[in-house]
Amino acid sequence: MEQFLEKAKNASRIVATMSGSERNRILREMAKALRTNTARIVEANTIDMAKANEENLASSLKERLLLDEKRIDAMAVAIEEISALKDPVGRVLEGWVTEAGLKIEKVSIPIGVIGIIYESRPNVTSDTAALCFKSSNGCVLKGGKEAEASNAIIAEVLQEVLVQNNLPKELIALLPDSSREGVAKLIKMDKYVDLIVPRGGEGLIRYVSQNSSVPVVKHDKGLCHTYIDKEADIENAIAIAINAKVQRPGVCNAMETLLVDQEIAGEILPVLKEVFDNAKTQLKGCEKTRNVIDIALASEEDFDTEYLANILNIRVVDGVEGAIEHIVRFGSGHSEAIITQSITTADRFMDAIDAACVYVNASTRFTDGGAFGFGAEVGISTNKLHARGPMGVEGLTTYKYKVYGKGQIR
Repeated sequence: MEQFLEKAKNASRIVATMSGSERNRILREMAKALRTNTARIVEANTIDMAKANEENLASSLKERLLLDEKRIDAMAVAIEEISALKDPVGRVLEGWVTEAGLKIEKVSIPIGVIGIIYESRPNVTSDTAALCFKSSNGCVLKGGKEAEASNAIIAEVLQEVLVQNNLPKELIALLPDSSREGVAKLIKMDKYVDLIVPRGGEGLIRYVSQNSSVPVVKHDKGLCHTYIDKEADIENAIAIAINAKVQRPGVCNAMETLLVDQEIAGEILPVLKEVFDNAKTQLKGCEKTRNVIDIALASEEDFDTEYLANILNIRVVDGVEGAIEHIVRFGSGHSEAIITQSITTADRFMDAIDAACVYVNASTRFTDGGAFGFGAEVGISTNKLHARGPMGVEGLTTYKYKVYGKGQIR
């Protein structure tokens, strides 16, 4: 492990000296290589899908795991979009001259070696590798066992491009020991690894956060809410609610609980039930909700659950203050939304809710690196320090001060 990580660390120093245009050219070659090797990638993914079927994995997990020609092309497009972004490294963030005549520049630099631990989705392998390369970082990737064959071939294709350009393949490396013990070693290697980004289930996040001696940026659970206010445009509210839950239920930015202002509950809940019934959504509700529509009872535990499935809680609340109170209690700091035509109410919600992304009249499904214009993301950070929300290339940089003098002493 130590020898492997030392190679990754040395490789990160090489990429840190490359020009932005050179890195962008290589990224475009990586995108082309993914398309050229589509058949190889699909073949490897077939192995993972067969294993997933044998082990009766949940349909939401299998949906995340599947790769086809369309998804591989989307992976290539994501890399091309990353290559087109502004170079995040070497930017002068601030500059000034001190009383002593020292010229100081605050300059963005790469973090170094990023360890990324993730589950299910093999496209994360190419997305995160490209983001790290764009920002002049090396990366050590640890994907889930369910995507082992897919991750291996994607990493191999990207490494082939590195080698063709006389760069060490360790710039994009899969952790050789993918066991729990291997992860336990990785998160203690602060001599070689500069940042750990865990993205996956609650158990994984908690384990890494509690045991890592390397700084951690958490991609925590997405317990997302949408609140429909009494002054909402009803047509908009229904379209946004159905999108936030149904468009892709198995992702972290999907809505898990719908909050409805009690003043419009009698009017809107029957319409919502009809729409969600058509989408085959399993509905659970509080007693006030069940007084209006016939659905299962939602427990307090349900309101604290990230389903990642086509299941939705509904709670009737006492206006915006009731919505805020519920979100403060149950929210995970990921993404929250309000549907209202009242600027005052919207501002109250936006100011009171402490989450990485807070929306007015839009679906929480937009919390995504691509949708934000970042090309892709390493994760959706629910941390408050270093990076928050969709974590693109800028979240993979830090800074140093360059200080220029003319013989000054203190």
